[in-house]
Amino acid sequence: MPVSDNILGGRLKPCCTDPMTGFNRDGSCHTGPQDTGAHVVCAEMTEAFLSYTKAQGNDLSTPRPEFNFPGLKPGDRWCVCATRWKEALEDGVAPPVVLEATNVAAVKYLSIDDLKANAVK
Repeated sequence: MPVSDNILGGRLKPCCTDPMTGFNRDGSCHTGPQDTGAHVVCAEMTEAFLSYTKAQGNDLSTPRPEFNFPGLKPGDRWCVCATRWKEALEDGVAPPVVLEATNVAAVKYLSIDDLKANAVK
């Protein structure tokens, strides 16, 4: 497993293993050259965000067994694309962020202040 840092400067913590998340499906928001979507933000799903991303063409709530994807529900944690999270923030529906599980690579796309302001309480 790659060693990565989180946006707070510590070691990246797991985001979720049930359902198993991450670009590499290792439970963490690790990234690499193949991850062109930068799945680096560990977010706690909300109904508003799931509806929003579905309307944007990325349905995260419908199970897709052929891809071993169970479908997400509010409260699940998932590594989301940094750019989708930013779009959701601009549209007022960004899901809360788990800072310790959000990859430092997120700051290439997002403001650390925006991430902290939207941290899981």
